[in-house]
Amino acid sequence: MKNCFRYILLIAVIASFASCEKDNYTAPGSFLTGALTYKGDTIRVERNQVPYQLYQYGFGAVGPISGTFAQDGSYSQVLFNGNYKLIIPNGQGPFMWKQDASGNPDSLSITMSGSQNLTLEVTPFYMVRNAQFGYSASDSMVTATFKAEKIVTDPDMMKDIERVSLYVNNTEFTSGGDNIAFTNMAGGDITNPDNITLSVRVPFETNLSTFTQGNLYARVGIKMVNVEDMIFSDVEIVSIK
Repeated sequence: MKNCFRYILLIAVIASFASCEKDNYTAPGSFLTGALTYKGDTIRVERNQVPYQLYQYGFGAVGPISGTFAQDGSYSQVLFNGNYKLIIPNGQGPFMWKQDASGNPDSLSITMSGSQNLTLEVTPFYMVRNAQFGYSASDSMVTATFKAEKIVTDPDMMKDIERVSLYVNNTEFTSGGDNIAFTNMAGGDITNPDNITLSVRVPFETNLSTFTQGNLYARVGIKMVNVEDMIFSDVEIVSIK
């Protein structure tokens, strides 16, 4: 009986040391940061909607480290030092990510030996160009003008415009999921992609208490046919003072 007790006690001590050793592991401390870009221009998306995945080499069949891009196209991940591969899954984002010969997402190899900044070059189907915003106090209207520039022109890969949208909010987070006012125009109603105009009335009477700073936030976006995610302009401050 004493031997049995000693055996149990020995197991408990070993388990205690193992637990302490596990608790004393060094936390990841290297930051991988960057942004989605196209020829030096940042690709802006809806926040937390476009995912990416990181896999670490040398640890067997483990699942991915998943993250999403911020609305300004940036990303940030804290990692252990080591070798990783990064992918953006097929069908994600308003752009084309490189693929291998089998049509699977190609991977970008990354070696972490301290923090680093890494831009991710993609090819968007369209870019929002020359977005400008204004406000009319007489009718509480925000108006945007912009150009929808087609980037992918290959007939086998290009996409038609499903709609363009103007979103207005009382915070910098502005999109289809974050707005107090929005308006859409169907792609078929666009007469000149180089000069698109959208206007929407801001409902001050129902949101008056939220406009104490005298500013609105606005951005425009393009939704493509058979592409889930929109591409956006930067968020602009629209003064209502």
